[in-house]
Amino acid sequence: MKQSEVKELSVAELQEELGKSRKAYSDLKMAHAVSPLENPIQLRTVRRSIARLATELNKREQQ
Repeated sequence: MKQSEVKELSVAELQEELGKSRKAYSDLKMAHAVSPLENPIQLRTVRRSIARLATELNKREQQ
């Protein structure tokens, strides 16, 4: 998810997407531990999406 897309989401949508992304990351890590992923770069992209969502959420909470 791009930063421009993250900025357009509401707080509730951010929290929902963050939960989904964390679940997806957990599933990917587990699958990668069992057998290597075909595209291990997916781990990095999901982890960065989580960071973008969490950063935007924290930024809005502080305002």
